Amino acid sequence: MVGRGSVNHNSRKFHAKNTDPERSHLNIDYCNEDIRTVYHELFDDALQRYNDKQTRADRRISDYYEKIRSGKQEKLFHEIILQVGNKDDMSANSEDGQLAAAVLDEYMSSFRERNPNLGVFSAHLHMDEATPHLHIDFVPFTTGSKRELDTGVSLKQALAAQGFKGGTRGNTEWSQCVRAEKEQLAAVMEHHGIE
Repeated sequence: MVGRGSVNHNSRKFHAKNTDPERSHLNIDYCNEDIRTVYHELFDDALQRYNDKQTRADRRISDYYEKIRSGKQEKLFHEIILQVGNKDDMSANSEDGQLAAAVLDEYMSSFRERNPNLGVFSAHLHMDEATPHLHIDFVPFTTGSKRELDTGVSLKQALAAQGFKGGTRGNTEWSQCVRAEKEQLAAVMEHHGIE
């Protein structure tokens, strides 16, 4: 599933009605970095190079995070949510739920390696809801761009750099990436004896 993303919910800064705070200690936080800090780490050098080239002050970008946040071209970040089974066959309170959690944990262990252009800044395995599931929030970035910043936010270009070349309307870079990640998850499930 692709979601809008709520970093505060994922990191449990607040509890929604569907969470059990008594089980929150079972959650796994893989990372939980401030998105503004991530933007500075990823883009400040490129922003400096871009601004140094500008002869007109009105073309300089003072804050790349704010530019993306207030713009309409790109989203600040993207989120994917992965789950194995449902509340009936992989309930978080059951042995099968523990198996689902092990699958998601193994899947997450190689996500960054497979997706070097998706800057993961927040990732959480939730065990305090009905079914174990994994939230991964990331900033897609591309390098070597000739337009604006040489390193900037672009989901399409980030995925293209990872080998996903868009084709028809139903075969976009994103849909190809989702298929590849589903295959990775299926391989981990098979490794754990789940068809």
